[in-house]
Order: sequence, then C-alpha cells, then structure tokens
Amino acid sequence: MKNKTKHEVEKLVPDTSVIVEGLISKKIEKGEIVPLTIIIHEAVIAELEHMANLNKAIGLLGLDEIDKLNKLSKDLNFKIVFSGKKPSAAEIKYAKLGEIDSLIRDLAYDEDATLFTADRVQSRIAEAKKMKCIFVELEQLLRKIKLESYFDETTMSVHLREKVYPFAKKGYPGNWKFVKISAKELSREDIQEISREIMEETNTRKDAFVEIERAGSTIVQLGSYRIVMTRPPFSDGWEITAVKPVKRLNLDDYKLTEKLFKRISEQAEGILIAGAPGMGKSTFAQALAEFYAAKDKIVKTIEAPRDLILADNITQYAISHGTPQEIHDILLLSRPDYTIFDEMRNTADFRLFADLRLAGIGLAGVVHATNPIDAIQRFVGRIELGVIPQIIDTVIFIKNGFVDKVLSLNMTVKVPSGMTEADLARPGVVVTDFETKRLEYELYSYGEETVVIPVMGKKDEGPARKIAANAIQNEFRKYSDQVKVDVVSDHKCVVYVPAEKISKIIGKQGKNIDMIEKELGIGIDVKELTDKELVGKELAFDTTITRKHIVLYIDELFVGKNIDIFVEGDYLMSANIGKKGVVKVHKKTKIARILQDAINMKEEIKVTLKD
Repeated sequence: MKNKTKHEVEKLVPDTSVIVEGLISKKIEKGEIVPLTIIIHEAVIAELEHMANLNKAIGLLGLDEIDKLNKLSKDLNFKIVFSGKKPSAAEIKYAKLGEIDSLIRDLAYDEDATLFTADRVQSRIAEAKKMKCIFVELEQLLRKIKLESYFDETTMSVHLREKVYPFAKKGYPGNWKFVKISAKELSREDIQEISREIMEETNTRKDAFVEIERAGSTIVQLGSYRIVMTRPPFSDGWEITAVKPVKRLNLDDYKLTEKLFKRISEQAEGILIAGAPGMGKSTFAQALAEFYAAKDKIVKTIEAPRDLILADNITQYAISHGTPQEIHDILLLSRPDYTIFDEMRNTADFRLFADLRLAGIGLAGVVHATNPIDAIQRFVGRIELGVIPQIIDTVIFIKNGFVDKVLSLNMTVKVPSGMTEADLARPGVVVTDFETKRLEYELYSYGEETVVIPVMGKKDEGPARKIAANAIQNEFRKYSDQVKVDVVSDHKCVVYVPAEKISKIIGKQGKNIDMIEKELGIGIDVKELTDKELVGKELAFDTTITRKHIVLYIDELFVGKNIDIFVEGDYLMSANIGKKGVVKVHKKTKIARILQDAINMKEEIKVTLKD
C-alpha cells in the first residue's frame, strides 16, 4: 500500500474550498498535515458567515469545521490565527469570480506560508507564483458515504432526525413497512456529519448536484438518491430524508390492456398519471419515458427536483433552475416527440402544462391524487372548463404499483344527469371509464363556479367484480384460511395471503399460480397479507344473547385486533377482540339495546377490522 505524504508546515493558510469540505481537520487527525500555526483569512469567515446567514448548508458546515479546528488546536498544540482585512460586500458578492481566493492567496504569499486548497485553479496560480502549496484533488475522496450504509436492496427511503432512531421504508410501492434500522439514536452532530459527507460528494461527483437550496433546506440529487436536508429555523431540528428507487419496471411489466397500450403508443397527447404518494406514479412515468425512448423518439422530462433515473438519451430539465417561460421556449424550439412532466404541484406547474399542451406538445404529467377524479379537479379553477379536454384526455390512476383505473375526457353538449328539461342542455365535460365507456362524472359551469357531478355515485365495484372476487377468494381458501382479494381491473387482481403460504401457492417455477390464472381467467399477483391489507375487512361472526351480555364470536385468528361494528350501515361502536375471539357488550348499556334490537329485527350488522 502506498504511504501517504506527510506535510510538516510552519504556517498553513487554508482557503474556503478545504474548510467547507472538512479536509483540514481530517488531514490533521490522520497525521498527514502537521502545522505549527493555521492562519485563517477574515475573508473566509466573512464568506462562511454570509452563506450561513442565508441558511445554506455549506456555510453552516464550514463554521462547524472551524469549531472542530479550535478543539484540535488544544489537543494537538498548534495555534489558530485570524488575519487579513475583512472583505467588502462587493468582494463577498463576487467570491465566485475569484475575489476571495485572491485575498487568501495574497495572505499566504505575504506570510511565506503554505497555501492549502482543493481548487485546481487556485493551486495553478500559486504554482505560477512559486508559492508553497498543498493541493488535494477532491475526486480522490470518492467513497461510500455513511448514508448509503442505511440502504439495502429493499429500502425505499431512509428518515434520519436528531434525537430519534433511524427509520426506513422497506418494500416496494403499495407494499412497504416502516421499520427501525438502528438501535442508536442520532445526535445533531451525527446528522451534521452525514450532511457534510453528502455535500462533499455532491461537489465532486459528475452525477450529483444541488437541485434546490433555500434558507433552512437543501435538496440534492446524488446518483440515484434524492436527498432532502432541513435544519433550524425552518425545521425544529436537523433532519435528512433520502429516497432511492428500489424497482425499475418496463411497460410490459404492467400488463396493460391492448386498448390502453395502443392509446399510449399512438396518441400520447394529454395523459395524467395520478395516484397517492408511494403508489408508484413516478415508476410508471419512468417506464413510459424509456418505452418512448426505445422507439427512437426524442423524449424530455420536466422535473423539480430531477429524480427520475433515466437513460442518457433522455434530457431532464429542472424547472427549479429555470423559469416556466424558459421551459416553454426550449420545448417549443427543440420539439420533442414526448415530454414527461414529473410531480406537478402548484398553479404555475398546472398552467405550464396547459400552455405546452395548447401549443401542441405531447405531455404526460404526474400528479398526487387519492382517486382518479381528483387529478382532473386539480385543473378546475386554474384553466377554463372548455379547454380541459384539449389539455387532458386520459387519466391513468396508479394504486399499489398497478394501473387501477383509466378515465377518458370529452367535450359534449347535454342535459346534466338528474335533470329532465331539454332547455337545460349546456356544454360540459364528460368523464368516462376508458375501458368500458361507462359515464362516471360530468363537469359543468354554473355561473362562476365549475362543479363536478358524480354520475355513478361512489365507486361501484359492480356485481361482476364482486362475483369474481368471491370466486377467487374461494379458490385460494384451499391454501389459506386468511385471504384478501382486491380486483384492480377486469384483467388483474391482487391476492393477499400470509407470507408462509406464498411459496406453496406459486409452486415450483410458478406452475401452480399459472394453472390457477388459467382456471380463473384473470392475472393474479400474490402478496403478503399484513395488518395494513386487513384494515376494513368484513369479518364473519355469530351472536348470542345471554342474561347479562350480547356476545359476538369471531374467528380466533383475529384475537387482540380492534373492530368497528355497524348497524344498517351506521357506525355503532369499536371494540377489541378478546380471548377465544369473544366480544361482550353489557346489556345495561344503550349500545347493547340497539344491538339486541338489530339482532331480533334481523337488521344488517357488519363487523370490520380496524387499524
């Protein structure tokens, strides 16, 4: 192994680059630099103070490095001296143009000291002036940082906060657990050190950049990691949240219907990809972008921040580093075949999407929504009702990593549903199920208000889906007493069973599940049954009326679980399932009297599993 060079220096003058990277303390601790005196220019302090006042992470980390040097000076018996003239506001403002570097270099020259820098230009000038200089190539510092040690192949995100244990989301979109990943609480110093490492890597790697930096927060893209760092006063403590994709899918993995696949392939003009957080929207958008790129199409993305992991032939624009007008102009001039607009959040994003669509650019936008119609309502009030179908014509709703629902939009003139007078006919937008063409919602303007009318009421699974779910559940009860079936479309369902039953159901090389799929005529995805999937499950029960109690007998599998009891659809009470699956309600209570009347009158009583 090659020995590292040891530098014994009488006077050392560091510049800002090595202070913010924490290099001086590291080199001194390792014995690679042994100084008698460290001279820090007042310009460095002023520059760090300026950045810290703006709450930029790099300024705060630089000041932490000076605190660390002060402690080391007492332990290792070297002096720290502050020298030089404090720079003017103009010199601080133009620090990037070399004004501060020049002041530091002049101090090292006047003191006949050794300049310590990680800036190649600074070192070249020092060399030209025949000055003593130690130059450290930051690219030599590449290493596995501590943040990466919290991740494994199943980790979706890591959540680090001072005075709290590290936690992580493990699994994949729609099926994950929040778990503690260390038995040691993190201190503020721990979080600051991890932040410093992140910033060091960001400054040295070509695949890393600071996406957004504001007072109190920094967003960094470091390789495949999207990292959000917050600190006081914006947050009440130092915190780091890092997200990494755990699953890369292609469009074939989604088993789209032929009709939807044709729509995406031939007419991608105004698509919204919607879903709740963590359900796999961006994963689908990523698969869509790569599908288009593989067809030799020009594909670009608009992101804030840039966190999609895409091939090099796809250009990713960061709206946080430009303006909506700049994005608008560039896309109009570059004329891409397809554009993916990831994570639309505010009014400016929705208006930019609308402007680009009206200019004829094909777009697929990603929005947060808890149900499909919510994605459309995000545009209501921001743009005129009449142009909505020109901007959006298809909504693809993602749930648990699958395409759960697809809606189609069209402009029409008709009498609103529920009204009968022909002269009430008016222009409006009809929202239909893309696969079945069944009318689901209508959008109309009444005065200055735009209203969304649900034609079908609440989401109706319909008798066909209910029959299918029962048939699937009965088939899987051959393998497990605990089964939950979620029919996500006419061609796809998810079956949840206990983890220990999964291998038997799938069979060797998937032969058993293939046979079941052929028998039932539907694609089946088998997943682990957890408490999260059981919530809301209707439980079978028997009742007995004794001298003192109304007694409900429930399967002993659910002992210790909480339940909700409903009578004729109205909530009655919550309870805990006791030993042997028994729930007792004392007859002297009002609730017991209601329950007894319901039993005697044979009213509908429903028991569901609670969170």
